[in-house]
Amino acid sequence: MTTLFTFWHYVLLLVILLILAGGVMLALKEENSKYRVQIIFAFFLVSIFLALVGLYTVDKGTKITKLYKFENRRNLTTEKIMFSGMVKNEGKYEIGKVYLEITLQNNSKSTGGDTSKGAYFVPSGLLNSFLGFGVEANKPSQIVEEFIIAENLKPGEVDDFIVYMRYPAYFQGFSVDWKLVG
Repeated sequence: MTTLFTFWHYVLLLVILLILAGGVMLALKEENSKYRVQIIFAFFLVSIFLALVGLYTVDKGTKITKLYKFENRRNLTTEKIMFSGMVKNEGKYEIGKVYLEITLQNNSKSTGGDTSKGAYFVPSGLLNSFLGFGVEANKPSQIVEEFIIAENLKPGEVDDFIVYMRYPAYFQGFSVDWKLVG
């Protein structure tokens, strides 16, 4: 049995297959043959919808992870930021992979509505527009990366992790947002 699906995933898929089989049998018993294809297609679409919603719901109920002691440290020599912590499986079933999505946001003072340093007016001219002179490199103010921080996490098991993310030199400060997906 794979760690992606639990017992409840298989039960849900079996029920949906039974609904689909019942719909096909109902369509084949229909006396008016021109509606058979539409009935089978409708049951097929309903089955796909039920499978997607059901699998998502079962996933949220069976794969429960929590993050503990989440810290970050910036290394100026390598221009990277290190994130460390512990992830725990608080559900009753094994989890194949645990993903951590980290969003690093620039907290520049000039982008927060402070117009005292001239951030309100951005000059542009003929050379900038047509010839490309003076055009700044693409400097995103938000960086999103996803990491696999644990694999085959058994129920109740805790796993330590350390991940590194590049830290742009033009950031004037940062805020961190994260999302844990089990």
